[in-house]
Formats: sequence, structure tokens, C-alpha cells
Amino acid sequence: MGTKKEAQLITPCGGSLVNLIRGAEETTQWKEYANRLPSIQISERSRYDLELLATGAFSPLDRFMGSADYERCLAEMRLENGQIFPIPVTLPVSKDDAPALDSELALRDARNNLLAILTVREIYPFDLMEYGQRVLGTTDDRHPLLAEMHRWGEVNLSGELRMIELPRNHDFREYRLTPAEVREYLTATGHDNVVAFQTRNPLHRVHEELTKRALEEIDGVLLLHPVVGLTKQGDVDRFTRVRTYQALASSYYEPDRILLALIPLAMRMAGPREALWHALIRRNYGANHLIVGRDHASPGLDSSGEPFYGPYDAQELVESHEEELGVKAVPFRELVFLPDENRYEEADKIPAGARTLSISGTQVRRDYLGNGKALPEWFTRPEVATILSESFPPRHKQGIAVWFTGLSGSGKSTTADVLTILLQEHGRQITVLDGDVVRTHLSKGLGFSKEDRDTNIRRIGYVASLIVRHGGVVICAAVSPYRSTRNDVRGMVGDGRFVEVFVDTPLSVCESRDIKGLYAKARRGEIKDFTGIDDPYEPPENPELVIDTVQCDSEQNAKIIVEHLLAEGFIRPLPQANGNGIGDRKEEK
Repeated sequence: MGTKKEAQLITPCGGSLVNLIRGAEETTQWKEYANRLPSIQISERSRYDLELLATGAFSPLDRFMGSADYERCLAEMRLENGQIFPIPVTLPVSKDDAPALDSELALRDARNNLLAILTVREIYPFDLMEYGQRVLGTTDDRHPLLAEMHRWGEVNLSGELRMIELPRNHDFREYRLTPAEVREYLTATGHDNVVAFQTRNPLHRVHEELTKRALEEIDGVLLLHPVVGLTKQGDVDRFTRVRTYQALASSYYEPDRILLALIPLAMRMAGPREALWHALIRRNYGANHLIVGRDHASPGLDSSGEPFYGPYDAQELVESHEEELGVKAVPFRELVFLPDENRYEEADKIPAGARTLSISGTQVRRDYLGNGKALPEWFTRPEVATILSESFPPRHKQGIAVWFTGLSGSGKSTTADVLTILLQEHGRQITVLDGDVVRTHLSKGLGFSKEDRDTNIRRIGYVASLIVRHGGVVICAAVSPYRSTRNDVRGMVGDGRFVEVFVDTPLSVCESRDIKGLYAKARRGEIKDFTGIDDPYEPPENPELVIDTVQCDSEQNAKIIVEHLLAEGFIRPLPQANGNGIGDRKEEK
């Protein structure tokens, strides 16, 4: 496979040179210079984008997009010069943090490591809804990128970049190859054709089958190119995934027909446009074919429970541009297993009456890994099954966030208190993040403007995501009035680990319960921006649960939530030492 080389200047295919400083003495001089400049800490997403800009993976783009490139990218999936580029790559900041034009700005990561110097040539506005409609094809905040974009900032910066140092990556360094290094390896194989496979999931037998079919079709080399940047929250972590790739690549492929390389890409989950972007990026790594499967780069379901994109929209878009792009799509339909013939076949080619087997991703997580049940060998290789089983605790030990949302006085905290006790009864350890308590500790000093409310909710969401990631149960009770912010939190936690509970209590009932008199003060104008009076509450469009605190008491509602968590496997049923006899006798009395 080769080893990772030191960072070097890369000449991107058809692009300009991104200036990466070489040599210890020169690097030290530039660091000293950069330390005297104003600086900003860029987001994790921008950090990944910067790395791929610097190494030529985004060629012909050599900087964060300026306004002309950005506008044409939105409208036509092209740069100003007419070259294809379907996804905007921008550097968003708050307008309050925007520097002066023609000034220099040091770019740092979250740990304050110096990465680059940006000479600011453009500052232009960013319209979230326009981006969503044109790039993602939706303004639905259930799309994880759209929900995230609410915290991006109102303007974009662009200008020349001088790289001081590539971002530091300490894991799997032998597989973190730049485009130049990958091209060098692929050229050395002597094969004219290279097919790339983009993935953010562990590889199972179905993926192995389609990659081998693609290899046979092109008679070349497979570039197994998994994403180790930002994917979708709730995906299998990259450490587990890379171990599965290593196991498969070393044992089930011809060694001279596969190259495993990792790409630090921040995915947008933009479906068809993203598939075209993936093809362009893989061209820069030396591939001339890309496997495009069903639901490529799909973010899942929208607020109405429908897929954001059609299952084969991505294939059609890549195919329509493959001649211009120089990368041919290798499309595959859904593959299913024929147990009587011990082989996989595309679903639309199954003989009539043939017996088939298939397992969904949800079944893998819930029915197999979540229950400690071994994955069948027809579905995944034993090495992969072992790695996954070691990395996944049973479902009843996995993390979950129960998020109560509703008007002040709706009954969120009261129900949360009862739920806490019932879940402890089921053996789970609980953390409670109540809105009022959090404001006393985590968010002290924040007011009640929309910006401060969003900050408060995102802080709760961030803490909740950490608890869930480490296998804890967290109950959050906060008004959280804005739909987009709640969906952003859903994205932080992970869609399958976030249970949104809408406490649907009428405003009049909430006012009648208000022992603090806050609603009365708001109606008299003594409190401004009070949710439900002079500031809106946006109810969830498709919550996991809706509870009624008028017709049901807090214990009844808590039991509804318990039943949901039991059905999802996040808690186990209580043992019935005496059967149902005790309960039956109580009811009889």
C-alpha cells in the first residue's frame, strides 16, 4: 500500500497550485508572521475542506469559492469559467467577525493549531434558503446539512490561501494518501482503468459483490476510498469502519487490484449533486469510473417521512455528465441474496418465484448487533462480523436522547421527572438536562433573544450528543421553540438515537398552570419575546411521539414513552417475578 509521505506541493489536475510551505525554517518564519495576524477558528467542516483544497482533491478549485464561482455553482453546477463543480465549498463566518477586504487572516482549527493564511479578497452574503433549494433541493430542516447551516454565519470569505501546515491526522496514517500519492500508486499498477468506491458504511458481502463486479467490468483497479471526515451522525465510527476495510482488502481481493485510501471529506448528504461531486473528486485521485449505487449520499427521510431523493437520481445525474467529466458511472441496482443459488443478484433480475434474503441497515443495528446476534455469513464476512460485534453494545446499553419540547407550562419537566424514575426502574442510568437548570449553570448570562435561545438549545444538544455517544440515556426538557434548531440537535445526536416528544398542551392550559405569572407579565408587555405570546412556537412536523397532558397525567404519558423505548429495544422488559397476579389483584380492588 505504501506509506504516507510528508506534505508536499501538489499540482492539481487542471488546477492552480495551492501554496503549501515546505521546510522547517520557512515554516517557522511563516508561523511567526501568522501569529501576528488576526485569526479565526474555522469549523470542523471547513477544516476538512481546507485540507482537500490544499492537496488538489477539489481541483480545479484552489480556494474557498468567491461570489462568481458560488453563484454559478448554485445555478448551473459550474464554476465561473464553465468547469463542472456541483457543490459549493465556502468559508462562512459571522458578519460581525468578517475582516476588512485585502487584509490577511490566520486560519486555525478548533485546537488553535495554525493551518493557513487567507488574504481576504471577497466578503459576500450567504442565503441559507437559496442554498437549500438549489443545492439540496429542499428547505426542510430535517436535512442534516440544512439544519447545521443555521449556525454557519451570514457571509462567506474568499481569497488566496497560503498553507502553513496540513491539518494533523494521527489515525491510520499509512492510508491517508493525497491525490498525487494515489495517482502515483495507480499509475504503477499498469492498468488503464480505475473504479472508485465511495462509502461511509462498513462493507458487507453485497458491497464486496458490486465492487468485484465493477472490477470485472472495467478490467482494472479498485480504489476503495471511504470517507473519514464528516458523515451522518449515527454512522458507524471511522475507527471501526477502517478496521473492516483492512480486513476485507487484505483477505478477499487480489492485492494488485485494490488500493485502500482514506479521504477526509466533509459530506453534504446532497444526493445527486453530491454523487457528481464524488466523481469529480475521484477523477483528481486518478479514477475514471465511479460506482454509484442506490440512494447515493442520501440523508434519509424528510419531515413527512419521505426520502429526500429518488433511489436512482444520483446515477442518472452522473451518467448525464460522464463524458464531460471523464468519469464513467458504474451503476448498480439493489442487490439481494438468492440462498438456493448462493449468489447475489440485482433485484429487477430475480427469476419469478425465487427465494431471496436481505437485511436492512436498521435490522443490522437493531436485530443483530443490538441483540448480540451473529450476522449471517451470506450477509457479511466473519472478520467484519467480529469487528462490528466487538464495537457495538447491545441495544439496551446504547445511548438515547429523549427530547421534550412544548410551551412553558405544558408539562415537560413533570413528565420528564416521572420518566426518569421509570427508566431507572428498567436499569438505565439517566442524565436530566432541564431547560431552567441548564440556564442556571451551562447557559448563565444568556438572554431570550432568538440567537441566545438557539445557543442555549445547541449547548444542551451538544452535551446530550456526548452522553448518547458514550452509551448514556439523557432526558432533555426545554421549550426549544424553533424547529430548525431542534433538527440541528437531532443531527448532532443522530436520527436513530433522538426521540422527539412533543408535549402538545394548548396555550390556554399552559397559562392556567403558570404559578410564576410569566404569561400574565408577557401579556402586559412586562416580558418581551415570550414564546406563545409575542414570539412563535414551531411545533414538530414529524415527532416520534406526541403526548397530551390534558387528557393524560404525567405517569400515563411517561408510560407511553417507556413503551416506545421498549419497542425500540433501548430498555428491556421488567421481569415478572409473580406473573401478572399482583397487578391484577390491585386492579380488582
